[in-house]
Amino acid sequence: MASYRQPGVVLTDHHFTVPLDHDDPAGEQIELYGREVVSASQADGFRPWLVYLEGGPGNAVRRFVGKPAWLGRAVQDFRVLLLDQRGTGRSTPRSRQTLPQRGGPAAQADHLALFRADSIVRDCESVRRRLTGGAPWTVLGQSFGGFCATHYLSAAPEGLDTVLITGGLPSLDAHADDVYRAAYPRIRRKAEAHYARYPQDVERARRIAAHLAERPARLPGGYTLTVEAFQSLGILLGGQDGSHQLHYLLENAFVRTASGHELSDAFQEGVRPVLSFAGHPLYAVLHEVIYAQGSRPTDWAAERVRAEFPEFDAVTALAGDEPVLFTGETIHPWHFEVDPALRPLRECAELLAARTDWARLYDPVRLATNEVPAAAAVYHDDMYVDTADSLRTARAVRGLRTWVTDEYEHDGVRASGPRVLDRLLALARQEL
Repeated sequence: MASYRQPGVVLTDHHFTVPLDHDDPAGEQIELYGREVVSASQADGFRPWLVYLEGGPGNAVRRFVGKPAWLGRAVQDFRVLLLDQRGTGRSTPRSRQTLPQRGGPAAQADHLALFRADSIVRDCESVRRRLTGGAPWTVLGQSFGGFCATHYLSAAPEGLDTVLITGGLPSLDAHADDVYRAAYPRIRRKAEAHYARYPQDVERARRIAAHLAERPARLPGGYTLTVEAFQSLGILLGGQDGSHQLHYLLENAFVRTASGHELSDAFQEGVRPVLSFAGHPLYAVLHEVIYAQGSRPTDWAAERVRAEFPEFDAVTALAGDEPVLFTGETIHPWHFEVDPALRPLRECAELLAARTDWARLYDPVRLATNEVPAAAAVYHDDMYVDTADSLRTARAVRGLRTWVTDEYEHDGVRASGPRVLDRLLALARQEL
């Protein structure tokens, strides 16, 4: 194990071997990576463990420098493990570059079916037993990490001392269709709020969309910027500063050239990292199957449900005088056509969308008798996770306390982490 220092903290790299399929413990093994973070002043002392599960799916854990945001508060009480979930970061990453080693699309889909919350929680249990000597630990789950934490309460509560969730209480039984049927009105509200804040962006977005409808742009790295892809910049609108980031992108869209107005290099370079899945392809490939339970396929739910909301059709908006609405937090078949990081995974994604043998992720009976102290931050109009679903789940988990707030967006734990974490720890430490 390699240890090193950053301002105020000591970091240690950990590598763990776990079964690819926990139901076959003697079979193929994969490697997980976690970064231990402890306050420099307590590096040699005892601190209980907290494992942080990042949002996603498919996102590597954030690479901190020092102890910013919530991490500075966490290391006051805990020895923190920043765990790259399987398939991400340094934990056996899965992408267009590595998945062909598994075989064809069917083999790839079977492989990735083992990369959901149920496997991630079993990974955590394997890691916990090695790090803590068997003692339970605290889990902090952001967004999809909260989905994993909720499954943890269902599947292995004996491994948990406390559960803290930020913007990640899932519905226990909603199908992906239900998730997106609730999501599109929230996305519309976020787009309308953006245009109310920045009314000049209505015409800017229409102009960009009209340009792309005639001439899709080829971005650096090969991404094809279509109208639909441009609309998906709305994924920014669910973050604390996302509306402002989107505004600054739009104001820089065009430059005058010798042959007329063109999309600026600066705009194209700014758009590319927002839209490309090169750094986190599993977000797109697994995005809908994180909701799958039982025999009903997801079947490109976001694409099908979008047809129920014609106001999101850019062609119709451009034909009239309506604003072009942004989307976001939805994955569509066209993503696997425009993004070179996803294009080779299209058949694999199709097979996952058609799959009908998904394990149940949540046990309502066990959650109703929960004895693990738990607290969740629920953001009042979270674009990514439905507030009503979160509150129904909170009521279904015995003893889970909620802090419902409109002070923060979905990434509130990053924007003002110390306060959010303080509030959740105080709630969780009350008696059940």
